[in-house]
Amino acid sequence: MILPLHLSPPVSSISSFNPRRQLQRSESQHHPNARMRLYDDLLINGYYTTRLWIGTPPQRFALIVDTGSTVTTQCMYERQYAEMSSSSGVLGEDVVSFGNLSELSPQRAVFGCENDETGDLYSQRADGIMGLGRGDLSIMDQLVDKKVISNSFSLCYGGMDVGGGAMILGGISPPADMVFTHSDPDRSPYYNINLKELHVAGKKLQLNSDVFDGKHGTVLDSGTTYAYLPEVAFIAFKRAIMKEQNSLKQLSGPDPNYKDICFSGAGINVSQLSKSFPVVDMVFESGHKLSLSPENYLFRHSKVRGAYCLGVFSNGRDPTTLLGGIFVRNTLVMYDRENSKIGFWKTNCSELWERLHVSDAPPPVPSNSDVTNLTKAFTPSVAPSPSQQDNIHQGELQIAQITIAISFNMSYTDMKPHITELAERIAHELDVNTSQVHLMNFSSLGNGSLSRWVITPRPYADFFSNTTATSMISRLSEHRMQLPDTFGSYKLLDWNAEHSSKRTWWEKYYWVVGLAVLLTMLLGVSALGIFLIWKKRQQAEHSYKPVDAAVPEQELQPL
Repeated sequence: MILPLHLSPPVSSISSFNPRRQLQRSESQHHPNARMRLYDDLLINGYYTTRLWIGTPPQRFALIVDTGSTVTTQCMYERQYAEMSSSSGVLGEDVVSFGNLSELSPQRAVFGCENDETGDLYSQRADGIMGLGRGDLSIMDQLVDKKVISNSFSLCYGGMDVGGGAMILGGISPPADMVFTHSDPDRSPYYNINLKELHVAGKKLQLNSDVFDGKHGTVLDSGTTYAYLPEVAFIAFKRAIMKEQNSLKQLSGPDPNYKDICFSGAGINVSQLSKSFPVVDMVFESGHKLSLSPENYLFRHSKVRGAYCLGVFSNGRDPTTLLGGIFVRNTLVMYDRENSKIGFWKTNCSELWERLHVSDAPPPVPSNSDVTNLTKAFTPSVAPSPSQQDNIHQGELQIAQITIAISFNMSYTDMKPHITELAERIAHELDVNTSQVHLMNFSSLGNGSLSRWVITPRPYADFFSNTTATSMISRLSEHRMQLPDTFGSYKLLDWNAEHSSKRTWWEKYYWVVGLAVLLTMLLGVSALGIFLIWKKRQQAEHSYKPVDAAVPEQELQPL
């Protein structure tokens, strides 16, 4: 693990989970699990992070989950990464805590305290890296050597537009239909798998199986964003995908510096992508297949709505096949180091996290005071069980509105034409209607701009439902509200959840009274108008005539 010497302020978090069937725990009763949540989004942030509490007293760190990293064994360390970033510093030892939802108690561990970093490591929001690779000072190796967990861990990355996920340090009983492949620990320090074939739309790519066995073989690296194939395999894969895209239009990628392969016309609904893009199958040495959906090899075009680009690239002259996080989204991946195998199980990773946190004890409901103070860290809580629904009003959050402040590196003049689009995007990220998002003010901030927004409940509602309020607070506190590149660089400066104050009868129903008065006035004016018209007509029919006035001659009738 590599940590900074200077810690930025921690971010509060609150989460709500629905009861689900619990996954079985570790087969060994002597080895508890460390179960932790994953944060951020793979394609927006480039990584997933988890939270560890380290030191005495404990401080919270956001660490990139990386199965391809460890640190050296010297007291001074220096580490270079493929994207040309680096980290260097000294090794330290202190207590590491895995959160209050884990069975594993705090443990002493060695980690790197960095005093210099360059490249992406410097610019990324995460505090450091949690190395899960093979090596004496990997956090996994340290915990296994202490015999406090079994020699296995699992990762489950959330799907497109969802992010997050779950991580388990220690063993769990694998699902019955999990697909396994051999992983050779002697071949390289990385987690490799025995990939033999790739199929696109049920058709095998015409490749020699040895193509996936070059150098380090086929490597799973959770710290890498995309997938990289040997040149010959990439060309075959690209052609097979493009061959299936007769109904879609090809277009340029979002970054002119890269020749991305992108398509438009598939729509914005991720669940409907399989109607436009083919299924990809990974075939292992045993003949078992792992079917991948389009979200496992596509990423959204950041500038064209409803467009997607291939998240699979050529690895150049390197014959290694490198599979990053995109390839295993919404897939539980079990790294069974004890038995030298890796398992895959397609699932909804957000639901997996819910299952891992089901408790037989009555789950707590967050109190009102927990929401108002943004400087306090929130403890994730489980949603009420069905038996508690009748008493839910006792624990209602009663959030009347949420205000947020966002800064942008774009000027107010450049941002002004995109205000409506920005409001729509904020509504989408917080899962509310656009009519609930209101701009309070927009002003200049140095060379950039500052905007303040308020999110209100649905019409005629006094406050948000518990589910909606908790979901929005969770997304804001965990920085899961992501905006496209069209808005440039941005930062969520502040957010505040305001409670619904108790209102008088007049405050609640003043609009009803006003409407009743208005209707009464309209009816009165209408009645008066009708009366005046009737009276005028009556006067016209029986109007006074002078004695000498001419009258039409009448014919006398005989008696």
